[in-house]
Amino acid sequence: MRQLLVLIGCFGAIAPSINAATISFPQAWEIVQQDNNSLAAERANVDRYQHLQEASSARNWPSITVGANYTYLDQDVTLSGRQIVNSTGANITLPPSVAASDLGAVISGLGDLTSTITERDIFSSSIRAMWPIFTGGRISAAQSAATGQTQEAQSQLAMETQARFEDLSKYYFSVLLAQDVLQTRNLVVKGLNRHYENALKLEQQGQIARVERLQAESALDRATIEQKKARNNLKIAQNALTQILNQNVMVEPGDSLFTNDHLPAMDTFVTQTLNTYPGLALLDAKEKQAQSLIKAEKGKYYPNVYLYGDYSLYEDDSLASQLKPDWLVGIGVSIPLIDNSGRGDNLAAAHSAVLQVRHKRAQAKQDLNVLVQKTYYQAQQAQEEVSGLTSSLRLAKENLRLRQKAFSQGLSTSTDVVDAELNLASVKTQQATAKFHYVTALSRLLALSNNMNDFAQYQIRSTAYQPTSTH
Repeated sequence: MRQLLVLIGCFGAIAPSINAATISFPQAWEIVQQDNNSLAAERANVDRYQHLQEASSARNWPSITVGANYTYLDQDVTLSGRQIVNSTGANITLPPSVAASDLGAVISGLGDLTSTITERDIFSSSIRAMWPIFTGGRISAAQSAATGQTQEAQSQLAMETQARFEDLSKYYFSVLLAQDVLQTRNLVVKGLNRHYENALKLEQQGQIARVERLQAESALDRATIEQKKARNNLKIAQNALTQILNQNVMVEPGDSLFTNDHLPAMDTFVTQTLNTYPGLALLDAKEKQAQSLIKAEKGKYYPNVYLYGDYSLYEDDSLASQLKPDWLVGIGVSIPLIDNSGRGDNLAAAHSAVLQVRHKRAQAKQDLNVLVQKTYYQAQQAQEEVSGLTSSLRLAKENLRLRQKAFSQGLSTSTDVVDAELNLASVKTQQATAKFHYVTALSRLLALSNNMNDFAQYQIRSTAYQPTSTH
């Protein structure tokens, strides 16, 4: 009965993967780049700022508008002959002979004539154009700032891509580590079950004491518990990988944990990181925006020069409309004398922003240098641990073989066999964990140095890599 339960437990560890979709790490990375929501959000953000950058180029062109106006006056605008004469300031006196004649009467009557210049209801429509030709550099500053915002969004996308690559590496190879741990636990259960059966036979034959068989049974029960834990951990890791890949079918990694015999020199990773890390490019974009702000604030001290024009489309049928020309063009200048926007302090603030970004860049380079070196040493340590555990693994296997043989001959205790079995499992798990640490450290190094596409080459050059077929 106990043997049947062990077989069912082993089968249960394999059953969840029967309907799983096998996928390699490069395939998983392609899926993340295509379907990940956070990457899609950052790409949309890049598109947004690219459109804003294109919109800023329109500042170089004139603005042309069509407008219509309706005005209501308190009364009609009129003009009399007497008002015209009085407005000249001249004292016109007719000679007595002319004043007494009919011509004098006509001339005197002209002063009482009144003409309506425009009625109180006024409606007009025209096309207006305004073209700035000099703004003190504020237009080019706005365009430069828009370019900097686009570059910042692109850097944020690159940083998010690197972060998702590291996350995928952890999730993907966590499943492989969980599989290795479960496989080790399965072997432990299988070995201890065999040991229990041998102990049971030896007890029945009177060759060992009952306590020896009980120790074998207890060890088997504890190993079965650890097997169940490992199975549950595998389910959790596999479900997490499936979720981040947005798959409806359970994902089964097709690659293996691996290590490489050699890594490129650490200085290679450091140099490449400092040259390509998008976080530094993001700070460059912020400095460009701050420099644009300086230019814009300086532009407030310069005059604005612009061309303007107006063409009438519709006018009322009035004397004023007849006198007004159909079109006009001109050039205007606006010189700021007193500005209430605090341009002096704003300019000083812009200079401080540039200084802040430069200090952040210097600190970021130091932090990156330390991070790359730390990660490189972690990868090296994992390499050495995997290599160093090889001899321990051989020793643990040989020790288990000898303990099992000695127990069957009555020369060793059940505890010795159990300890040997658990020691072998511990060495295997430790080696698998070291491989996992190596892979995650390698993925971080490649992400920091913007060499994520080289990950597959490291897999191919490793001895543990097993290529899978594409699906």
